[in-house]
Amino acid sequence: MTSSDSAPPASDAATKAPAKAPAKAPAKAPAKDPWDLPDVSGLVVGVLGGTGPQGRGLAYRLARAGQKVILGSRAADRARAAAEELGHGVEGADNAECARRSDLVIVAVPWEGHGDTLASLRGELAGKLVVDCVNPLGFDKKGAYAIRPEEGSAAEQAAALLPEARVTAAFHHLSAVLLADPEVEEIDTDVMVLGEERADVETVQALACRIPGMRGVFAGRLRNAHQVESLVANLISVNRRYKAHAGVRLTDV
Repeated sequence: MTSSDSAPPASDAATKAPAKAPAKAPAKAPAKDPWDLPDVSGLVVGVLGGTGPQGRGLAYRLARAGQKVILGSRAADRARAAAEELGHGVEGADNAECARRSDLVIVAVPWEGHGDTLASLRGELAGKLVVDCVNPLGFDKKGAYAIRPEEGSAAEQAAALLPEARVTAAFHHLSAVLLADPEVEEIDTDVMVLGEERADVETVQALACRIPGMRGVFAGRLRNAHQVESLVANLISVNRRYKAHAGVRLTDV
């Protein structure tokens, strides 16, 4: 029998399984609204360096907004006296007690004592959300200038000294004069917040938003804290030249 007499080969269609429909990609979850921030009204906020101008001003504004606030100082009696002056339910305690009793701790101590203060409170601050607002600055006859710590910034120094804490950075550019003035109803400024964990950053953003007129805005990780801290030297120059209390507003956000 010749090849022409043999049975024809089966067609491709007969030997191949029916093609399957391509699998649909899973639907993407809708993007989270960056302004959908947590409720922080129940947090106890401690302020280390709470008897200094910046610490007192922040404590006053947060307490006035309804936050529970504890002022910390090296001397408990000085902290209690300052707390009584502020009113709004603010309490005073030494730094260690302030750290222990607080859920979130704002560091507003002078730069010169920053490292020693935090090193001494490592145990009390373990597991806490720490917000560093310290600006490493120097002053000479030309005015204010930024200092760059060995770790890169005050916030990064805090993170190195407090490995068991969750360190963020915020509240650098606020006028202590405006914060403390009871006649000022709103503080017209944005607060740049930096940190490694998004949930921690959003908590601090929400805390800033508790103060009328303020917004907390995500501004990157702690490695970017130096330029945020350094900007205060420029603001001091602005304020001196224009007899103002300048803050920062971020546009198109």
